[in-house]
Amino acid sequence: MDERILIIEDDEEIQRLLKRALTYQGYIVDTALSGKAGLKLASEQRPDLVILDLMLPGMDGMEVCRKLQKIGKQPILMLTAKDTTQDRVHGLDAGADDYVVKPFEMDELIARIR
Repeated sequence: MDERILIIEDDEEIQRLLKRALTYQGYIVDTALSGKAGLKLASEQRPDLVILDLMLPGMDGMEVCRKLQKIGKQPILMLTAKDTTQDRVHGLDAGADDYVVKPFEMDELIARIR
């Protein structure tokens, strides 16, 4: 498999967990700790999917999501602790293709990625 996933997540522990699990599944995984770094990687690497946290330092995930839409047509899966219906609606309206709330089950996340 040569599908590339970009994880934009400021929690290093979650980032490591995701990278390990997705690499094990055969994906090529790039990571960024901030929205700015994630946008740079997205423009350089052209990922097949972006996993995006909402609460990021400097630039929030909503803004990153809107900017990602201008870079390419890659699907965006928001992975966040924000769990209200309104949060989900805002995320989907900002351009996310899916929305998963933390804490999450890895098996379900991998199924959504597929």
